[in-house]
Amino acid sequence: MTNLRILATVATTAMLVAACSSASSAPSGMQASVGPGEGEVDLVIWTGYAENGSNDPAYDWVTPFQDATGCQVKTQDGTDSANMVQLMHTGNYDGVSASGDATLRLIAGGDVAPVNTDLIPNYANVFAGLKGQPHNTVNGVPYGVPHGRGANLLIYNTDTFTTAPTSWSVVWDSNSPAAGKISIYNSAIYIADAALYLSKHKADLGIKNPYELDEDQFNAAVDLLKQQNKIIGEYWSTATQQIESFSAGDMLAGTTWQYQVNQLTDAPVAATLPDEGSTGWSDTWMISAHAKHPNCMYKWMDWIISPKANAMATVWFGEAPVSKAACDEAEKLSPGHCDTFHATDEAYFSKIAYWNTPQKECGDDRGAVCKDFTDWTNAWTDITGS
Repeated sequence: MTNLRILATVATTAMLVAACSSASSAPSGMQASVGPGEGEVDLVIWTGYAENGSNDPAYDWVTPFQDATGCQVKTQDGTDSANMVQLMHTGNYDGVSASGDATLRLIAGGDVAPVNTDLIPNYANVFAGLKGQPHNTVNGVPYGVPHGRGANLLIYNTDTFTTAPTSWSVVWDSNSPAAGKISIYNSAIYIADAALYLSKHKADLGIKNPYELDEDQFNAAVDLLKQQNKIIGEYWSTATQQIESFSAGDMLAGTTWQYQVNQLTDAPVAATLPDEGSTGWSDTWMISAHAKHPNCMYKWMDWIISPKANAMATVWFGEAPVSKAACDEAEKLSPGHCDTFHATDEAYFSKIAYWNTPQKECGDDRGAVCKDFTDWTNAWTDITGS
């Protein structure tokens, strides 16, 4: 990806100011400078994204940040992307670690501000493949910095599948050896997995982007998901839930994250990236448009992508670090980590369709005929019956 950097407005004060003037070179709401911290930063996070050593003394990237900046970190765990969007809409938080199915909703809702990456020194070292992504960049303007990235993988029981499956068909085919014991991620964004599969197996549908589906494409994906529902063993919402299911032998195949596979060391399981490719995620740290502690939030965004902090954060959670320097630090914590998560393998990630927010505007010459996230959410409720 091309490194899309925004030229900052020349700072006129020592404190953080907004570049709102129509004469400014920076978009409205983008910060022009970073001053002293305000003493606090309030974050909405995915569980495990801001560890202070209380769970494991070896993994603490919050305390050093507080000591270095004077910004005390306060966190609120989000239960899912919808909940995180709701929390940010209150204006009570300075920032959020948003997944791709939330980022564009936050941008469109005016809940987050564009980010001046020139004020974030560690951003220069971030892998090019993580910059300028459509889930967190609008008209070339970035709305955050990446936390890490990962693929949604096919997990399978190695006693049932003695040879690694090469296709996602094992979770879609009604005659699959795993039928009745298939474990699927419980989220409307999973509709994209059906669309991606159809893009490879039903070319006549013309699916180019699994998050930009017109009515015919969307209906085909929903029909496939309703067919799959008949062979589902569980829809999992948390990693712990899926780990328990595979550990007990209750599930034989499904969609997973590398984190679960790493935890299932005593179970006969493995994971693979099928030939069709997959969906995946790259979470983004975003600053609230109403941040009460914007200086501290900018300092946090720089800190979380610094080598040592990013290494700890991504090793702890189980995902690929954002830079080569972070990978070097990750190897000290967990040898082989960056190879396991393909951190430097852009060819691997070229097969991954990062989660994005479905919108009515298709993003091509079809116009505003695509199904938006509300349509996806309603359909998912109908598919799963909950």
